[in-house]
Amino acid sequence: MFLTLLGALLVLGGILYLARTAIWWGPLSRPRSPGPVSDTLEPPRRSVRFLGLGANWPGILLMAIGAVLLVWGPSF
Repeated sequence: MFLTLLGALLVLGGILYLARTAIWWGPLSRPRSPGPVSDTLEPPRRSVRFLGLGANWPGILLMAIGAVLLVWGPSF
């Protein structure tokens, strides 16, 4: 029971870490030039750098360890 609870907490912690990285990374778009603003609300370019493995490996590791504990926890 303890390993299952610990696994669930690790998976939840990994998800929260990934969400924190995505939220606090900064604005998703950067203007190319300080020229005139277009008449649309769409950003000129979207950046998805926060989805890379380099910034998210701790959260992915937490979720993987938690998943292993969730699978193997009840067998102990």
